[in-house]
Parts: sequence; structure tokens; C-alpha cells
Amino acid sequence: MNMLSVAQAQALIAQAVTPLPAASVPIDEALGRCLTENVQASRTLPPWDNSAMDGYAVRSADLAQGGAALSVVEEIHAGALPRLALEAGQCARIMTGAPLPEGADAVVMQERANRLEGGRVQLDDRPAVGQHVRPKGEESTQGALLLPRGTPVGIPELGRLLGQGLTHAKVHRAPRVAIASSGDELTPVGQAVDGKLVDTNSPMVAALVRRALGIPTQLGLAPDRLDAVQALFAQGLEHDVLITTAGVSVGERDYAREALERLGVRMSFWKVAMKPGKPLAFGKRGETLVFGLPGNPVSALVTFELFVRPALLALQGHTDTAPRVLRGRLTQALRKPAGLHHFVRASVQLEHGEALATPLGSQTSGVLASASAASALVSLPPELTDVPAGAEVDLISVSWGARIL
Repeated sequence: MNMLSVAQAQALIAQAVTPLPAASVPIDEALGRCLTENVQASRTLPPWDNSAMDGYAVRSADLAQGGAALSVVEEIHAGALPRLALEAGQCARIMTGAPLPEGADAVVMQERANRLEGGRVQLDDRPAVGQHVRPKGEESTQGALLLPRGTPVGIPELGRLLGQGLTHAKVHRAPRVAIASSGDELTPVGQAVDGKLVDTNSPMVAALVRRALGIPTQLGLAPDRLDAVQALFAQGLEHDVLITTAGVSVGERDYAREALERLGVRMSFWKVAMKPGKPLAFGKRGETLVFGLPGNPVSALVTFELFVRPALLALQGHTDTAPRVLRGRLTQALRKPAGLHHFVRASVQLEHGEALATPLGSQTSGVLASASAASALVSLPPELTDVPAGAEVDLISVSWGARIL
């Protein structure tokens, strides 16, 4: 197979993804996922015109000529219904969120009022109809479309669903993601062994999957034997997605490729023209997506961000899955050879509305310290070689940090 460009690899993966079936889940579990059906409003909200201010509910016609003294006939608190209809020359003390009494069509804020003796108030205002009033049905009208199918459920959408009294929503179910590692040089977390390295990739990838709202299962480690690798991968193929780390290169004991082929996985590619992350693999068996990530931890992070995370979002019904890109300026020059698409870890600061990207000192793919300080990847296409300080570049926001750009 020829080495693909980053864009070609991303397009192949996107074509292979089919959104997962619907599941009815509690509203709070729907956050971040996409609705699989239209949601109609069962309630008109707000159910009545209500005040947007603490003040006085008035008939605007009474104040058409400017300030006037009106009789205060009742006080209406939020959560209570008005008892009286307003007549000419009358008003009602009203609190934010309380329903307007019949006859009222505007609210004068309390800062524009001066209480007088005898239950009267001087209002120094000339309100327009609807001033400081939240109209009935402003949020929703019973029977109307509240949220269309395909809507990603964010915090406001969650609030709108809850406001209708809903306890569950139908969304694409969360992808079940198996994570497998292999290598005689690795040992599980918490099991220190001389001469071995702790397998950090599996728990890191699991955390990334959770951040993308998938359900990760860490299958564990396989030694560098074909039968062991194949058996571990076979378990993973029972999930929606199998992610392997390491073993996808061309080393003498890299068995991932042969194991996947023996298991009937149809591979689309094994390499991408990028750095870090060139030894990246992708394939499919049935509806199960298979990603072979590089073993170096930073390479695994970068390739997850560019290829796996968009696929996990697409499985949940998202259509805007591409990594978030913004324009910024380099604070120092960069140089690279032509041929590969480089992704340079950088710290980004916003100054006067402009993103300034400072490349981090170490760019080796085995040093997580440079990834922990990175808030973006500077995207340098294959043809670029010398990029001067101050040049405009594309910055790809990364989701792995504590602070997301």
C-alpha cells in the first residue's frame, strides 16, 4: 500500500464510519451526543408573559405621555399567579419571573420608580409595549419542533429537554472501544519489573476515549508472540472499535499486521505521510473499526486526535468532526525537510485577540513532557520547509490537555 496524505487517510476513515444505532438514555447521559429523532415541545414555555426585571407591571398607555403616578393594586412574586387585572391608572409590584397580570403589557424597572404615600408610585418612564417582558412561548410552543434530529446535545439543549419534563432522550449510543497493547518490553501499571517500561499508552488512550464520550475497555498486554497478539485482538473485534498501540511498524516482532489479516480485517492503509505518527494503520471487519496507533506515546496522542477522535464523534452522529483549526502566528522560526506533514507541539497564548504559538523545545515522540505543555499542534504541510517567525500558520486544538484551546 502507498503512503497516504493526512487528508486522504482522514477521508478514508470518514467514509468507513456509520453512526451507531439509537439508545434511550437518561438526559444527563445524552450530553455531547446527537439526537436520533425530532423532539416536539410538549409544553409552552414560558406558559405566560413574565417579567424580566424587578419593578412594576404597567399598561404602557398609562405612561404614554411620560412619567405618571399609578396605584399599586398588588404585589406578584415569582411562583405566584396574579389575582387582579389592571385597569387604567393601576400597576402591580412584580418580581423577576413572575407572570404579568391581565391588562399589563410592559414593566418599569424599580430603579425608575419612587414610592409615594397612599399606595401609589411615581414611574419616570415611557415604556414601549413589551419592555422588560419575556413573552409567552418565547422558549417553546406546545406541538412545535423543539430540537431536530441530529442536534448535538450541549448544556443549553440539555436544559431545553429538561424544561419539557423529559427524563430520557434518544441518541446514538456510545461506542464501545477496546484497547490492546503488545510488547515484551511493557508491563502493566503498578507492576514494576526491571528492564521493562510501564504501558502508559493503554490508560492514556482510554482517557481520550472517555473524553470523546466512548466507553473504553482495556484488554491488557500481549507478549510478542503472534498467537497471543491474535487472541487479544480477537477479543477487541467484538467491540465497535478496536485500538491497538505498538506493533504496527515493520520490526521483526511487530505482529499486529499479520494478526489482523488472519482475523479477517480489511486494512485500508498502514502508513501516513506525517510526523509524528507515520506508522498508523486503519481497517475494518464488519462494522468494527480498527486503528493501529504507533507505540511512541506522543505519536499515539497525535494520531488519536487527528484520526480516532473524529471517528468516535461520527459514530455518535456528529457531522462536524474535523479537528478544530484556527489561524495563529509563530513566535519563532521553524524548519523541516519536505515530504512529510509535520505536527509541531506548541504552547498558544492569546494576545490582543491573536493566537501566538511557541513551539516547545522537545519534539521527540517519546517525551510526554512536550505534549503536556502543548495546547495546539502547528500544522506544517509536506511542501513547507522554512517557516519564519511571525508567519501565519494553522493551529489544531488538542483535546488531551487540562486546558483546551
